[in-house]
Amino acid sequence: MAERLTMPARIHGGSAGTTSYIRSGAGEPLLLIHGVGMNATIWQPQIELLKSRYDVIAIDMLGHGESRLPPESPVLSDYASQVIELIDHLGLEKVSIVGHSMGALVAQEVALSAAERVRRIVSLNAVFRRPPSLARAVRERAAGLNGHGDASGVAATIARWFGDPVPAELAEAAAKARDALERVDPEGYARTYRLFAHADAEHADRLPQLAMPALFMTGSEDKNSSPAMSAAMARLAPLGRCIVLDGEKHMMALASPAKVTEHIAAFLEGEGAKTSEKMGMDVYFDAAEFRRALGSFLTGVTIVTTVGPDGEPRGFTANSFTSVSLDPPLILVCIARKAHGHPVFAAAKGFAVNILSESQKAASGVFASKAADKFAAVEWRPGSTGSPVIDRSVAAFDCDMEQLVDAGDHSILIGRVRNFSHNGSQPLGYCRGAYVNLGLSQEALATAPPNMEVGAILEQNGRVLFFETADGCYELPAGTGLGTASEAGSLKALFAAKAIDAHLGFLFAVWDDTAKPSRTHVYYRGTLDASLPGDRQARLVDIERIAELNIADPAVRTMLARYARERTEDAFGVYVGSDLEGEVQPLAKPVSIAVPFSGVR
Repeated sequence: MAERLTMPARIHGGSAGTTSYIRSGAGEPLLLIHGVGMNATIWQPQIELLKSRYDVIAIDMLGHGESRLPPESPVLSDYASQVIELIDHLGLEKVSIVGHSMGALVAQEVALSAAERVRRIVSLNAVFRRPPSLARAVRERAAGLNGHGDASGVAATIARWFGDPVPAELAEAAAKARDALERVDPEGYARTYRLFAHADAEHADRLPQLAMPALFMTGSEDKNSSPAMSAAMARLAPLGRCIVLDGEKHMMALASPAKVTEHIAAFLEGEGAKTSEKMGMDVYFDAAEFRRALGSFLTGVTIVTTVGPDGEPRGFTANSFTSVSLDPPLILVCIARKAHGHPVFAAAKGFAVNILSESQKAASGVFASKAADKFAAVEWRPGSTGSPVIDRSVAAFDCDMEQLVDAGDHSILIGRVRNFSHNGSQPLGYCRGAYVNLGLSQEALATAPPNMEVGAILEQNGRVLFFETADGCYELPAGTGLGTASEAGSLKALFAAKAIDAHLGFLFAVWDDTAKPSRTHVYYRGTLDASLPGDRQARLVDIERIAELNIADPAVRTMLARYARERTEDAFGVYVGSDLEGEVQPLAKPVSIAVPFSGVR
């Protein structure tokens, strides 16, 4: 552990007073300020993780550790002055500051009163404008402090911070916090806590003057320093940013030091006003996971076309398409700035968006590739603006270029529609990195994962086909992949083996297991066109009785409950998500915004 140091005594209020601190490492100076009841040693995990890159200084706040007591009725500027005195003593021109809880309020006071001394500021689990019930509880606790030790108060604090009982995985962190609380000077604690109880709105009118980049970070389970508080402070600070760590509580810097410190270090690597831009996907997001999350949205597939300056047709595949306005008629589509065709489309006077049908999956693949002559794969004609319109598309929109908007690593092409056409063919869908037909063709699942389960809800005259297992459970017909009649284990092979005359129709649900290893499940609605198959395990069950069946997979049970409900409403949708939560996108009744359903398949 780093050695505790002491700043030479100075005269405060007529008596000598010291400031104790810990210092370790080399590099840009970083000052850490703990919360009420803690001391500088509570930052030891952060010191170890950061000392190779930073000159890390952890201060004992007034009334804590080995530092002097604060005045009897202190104000935030007393604690801020102590910090500035230490910065001066160490000969530091500027520092970055990380403060936790009460320490975050002190850090903000320093940044607001001595902005020229602060590069960046991080407020961990900070309080801001407590709601009345919470403010009352905190102030009642503060009023009950008398400057003497209180074992029951320590126990209550640990319960608030870590849970009651403390989870086994947090036992070590809770023990460290308890040790600090038991060692703190009771009078220093009482004076500081009384200020903390009333200072939650101290900076409400001053945060808009916070001149430096500021990060406000808390845990989703911190009830006393809630995500709403951090979000509100981040909105007020001109260069503010909010991060909420899922599942974390008030002492997250102690309970999850690696995770918290990773975010702190990423923020400190930013530069001035550009910090928010620097803290991009590569810092706070896993790029692959971000892409997968975006891919959970079930979309259509389009081919966007134009004519280049050489008179040759150009095109690319995109699913980032949406309507913008009816009056005037505007649509938009996005193209990656690094795409080969970006310069042509960025300079184009017009473009066309062709929404593909299920039969055009192959064309989608060609236009997503670097093929030399993409247009040889499709039949097309010039639209009214000259841009290619692809035959047999579900719909086509021929547009003048209304506006080109730079947006990160993509450009947004906003088009004013000059002409359009559409027909009743089935559109091609795309979700989770694979083509998904709202109807069904074998090609639609050609790029699916090899272990994907493909099943069907087959209905005949108000009854659904199941197979009863030896242990009395009921299962829907399903296989590994759609496959063919000769492909062992596939859904079509099951149909063939059990003489099931089925017609598969619309997609009904797509979900991934949250358990590892994860598996993707795809289920379709369909009909059983002949009599019950000649299989002793086959059962046709009335839809009203499905809820009574012993179905082992809870995801399938939930999916069937939705099927029964939507059938009575004649408003089927497509579920996309996990076995725990996702979205149902209605098909029969169009809506402008998809409504999320937790745990509904």
